[in-house]
Amino acid sequence: MSKKHTFIDLFCGVGGIRIAMEQNDFECVFSSDINEECQKTYFKNFDEMPKGDITKIKEKDIPKHDILCAGFPCQPFSAAGKQLGFEDTRGTLFFEICRIIKAKSPKVILLENVKNLVYHDKGNTLKVILATLESLGYFVDTKILNAADFGIPQSRERIIIVASKNKKFDFSKLATKKKPQLKDFLDKNGQFDFLKEDEYTLINPKIRKKQLSGLIFAGYRNKKIRTAGVRPGTEHLSRVHRQCNRIHSVFGTFPTLNSQESSGRFFILTEENKVRRLTLNECWRIMGFPENYQKISSQSEQYKQLGNSVCIPMISAVSLQIKKQFFKDKQ
Repeated sequence: MSKKHTFIDLFCGVGGIRIAMEQNDFECVFSSDINEECQKTYFKNFDEMPKGDITKIKEKDIPKHDILCAGFPCQPFSAAGKQLGFEDTRGTLFFEICRIIKAKSPKVILLENVKNLVYHDKGNTLKVILATLESLGYFVDTKILNAADFGIPQSRERIIIVASKNKKFDFSKLATKKKPQLKDFLDKNGQFDFLKEDEYTLINPKIRKKQLSGLIFAGYRNKKIRTAGVRPGTEHLSRVHRQCNRIHSVFGTFPTLNSQESSGRFFILTEENKVRRLTLNECWRIMGFPENYQKISSQSEQYKQLGNSVCIPMISAVSLQIKKQFFKDKQ
């Protein structure tokens, strides 16, 4: 029996990529993240304290590995941010990844980022990333994947970049699933935070439509808005512009949990036709984290951790195909 193939977990956050890789029998030999709260949670769950600032880590201190994994910082490219890209210090962290690739020459590279990376700077940012990886001797391919296609009731689109020394990764072989309904992932009991009926407005059920993403927009919270110059019949649009004011049906999927919503204003219309917040536990569940995962940070920190993490089942499906396509020897 051969030993397990190894990977390193850069910008590891709270370990979503690590869980997905370990589900397919890969072994983590190094981890790194600069956020202290993430470090503490990672240590609690994996008994390993990630190294800190990647810019201060020397190549010789990183073990040899088969796969380099990195959910590198997405804020410089996110549609929710200023989209400064490589002008943002965090954007240049991609080149720290390249520094390690050049020194260690892993067989496979797995990168994850926000969908908006594809469109940032009219596509030039992604072109630079792909061209850089190719210049390092890799065959590179990308695809935007949605967590909702991998058994999780969250419409969460992310770009996945896979690079290999031998050949391009075949995304068509990924095993997808029918989009699930949020209702099957909810807590049965608990201290639920319900809204009063005068705090929201529901859309007529007859005109609610399920989008291709699986989302069913059901209503919005009643918030004071500017009315001057607003066309009749469109008053609600400013209320639903921000995700924290939207209400979605549990018979569909839920929108992307984002790291900027640190107070957890994620509202659902239940099967009983009542409106409540998703619980923090439910948020972890629709990211694919196991029930026994230990959360030790404050609520606001946990919401940030969730928003910055990966959807585990989606990454697990990718890592399974990495194993099948690039590591054919039996373990």
